[in-house]
Amino acid sequence: MSGWRRARRGGLALVLLSGLLAHSAWGNPYYDPGKAHHTPTGFRNNYIEAVAKPLSDLLRWKWEAMRADVPKPPDAPTPVVAPDLALIRGYQRAVLASGAASPPALTWIGHATLLVQANGLNVLTDPMFSERASPVQMVGPKRAQAPGVALDDLPPIDVVIVSHNHYDHLDRASVVALDLKAKRDGHATLFLVPLGLKPWLAKLGITNVVELDWWQHHTVQDAEFHLTPVQHWSARGLGDQSETLWGGWAVLGVNLHWYFGGDAGYSLDFADTRRHFTHRQDQTLGGGFDLALLPIGGYEPRWFMRTQHVNPDEALQTHHDLGAKRSIGMHWGTFTLTDESLDQAPKDLALARAARGVDEAAFSVMKIGETRQVPARK
Repeated sequence: MSGWRRARRGGLALVLLSGLLAHSAWGNPYYDPGKAHHTPTGFRNNYIEAVAKPLSDLLRWKWEAMRADVPKPPDAPTPVVAPDLALIRGYQRAVLASGAASPPALTWIGHATLLVQANGLNVLTDPMFSERASPVQMVGPKRAQAPGVALDDLPPIDVVIVSHNHYDHLDRASVVALDLKAKRDGHATLFLVPLGLKPWLAKLGITNVVELDWWQHHTVQDAEFHLTPVQHWSARGLGDQSETLWGGWAVLGVNLHWYFGGDAGYSLDFADTRRHFTHRQDQTLGGGFDLALLPIGGYEPRWFMRTQHVNPDEALQTHHDLGAKRSIGMHWGTFTLTDESLDQAPKDLALARAARGVDEAAFSVMKIGETRQVPARK
């Protein structure tokens, strides 16, 4: 095995150990016995008892990966394009100048970090701009591609939404830099997070934070941000497994209804989400989600990853369950986290689309740095 692959795999094992071996020893200050996903020590999923694996399974996975010498190097690097900074920065200026909403736009920055410009807002998902997805920057999964838009090149960010606290989705240096940038520019960036993450952000000096439980929402300039259930887990250390909540986000605004899946295993939660918003999304009101941002990477080996990460075929099922008009695959091509090659997810997505008879226009992938305009909701 090459030295770089051994180092990468060892770093990821350290990150996983921080969560997989954790056992909570503290009480849950948010505990509500009337809510099934609350426990006295944290939170749990709706449709499965446990997602995190025992140490024996982790060791089996790493041993089998070492013997098979996976992940293999990608056939080609993740596609990258130079960002259209003029378009990105001009979105809100166009809104102010016209007095009406500009066409919604989406930019893939990398992994699960996307800039969604819709409903008059600049919204950033799961900010991760650091070199490594790790508690320390000396070891752990390293970026294969630089962020598609540098943090300092971002337009003023109105809202940051966070799905959960794993290192590849909630990066300490990134949120601190975003908060400092907003304060320096005289702008107010609001952080919307699942239950339990507000105190963590407060310790970093970030105070413009609202934390939500599943099915709760917060409104920003007439756009509603709803935290929705997904099947996953949380941990950042050796003793905090599932002490903070995780989730997806449904954002309902005048000119776009969009969904961000964060990180999730396949479950009936997606169909539940569609049913939950049926009264807001019947055909007379514009139909279902105009756009869904769904994870497609981090899925091999299935025996280990199935409960926590969808594969591309399950992502297509998720697209169907949500009733989304179009979906974009994310959570691939940036960090080597699991056994599939860095470029495998789009290949498997294409095969799954062909098997299901789904057109590429309905579920596609983007290049890092690419901006796509999205049809506005009718």
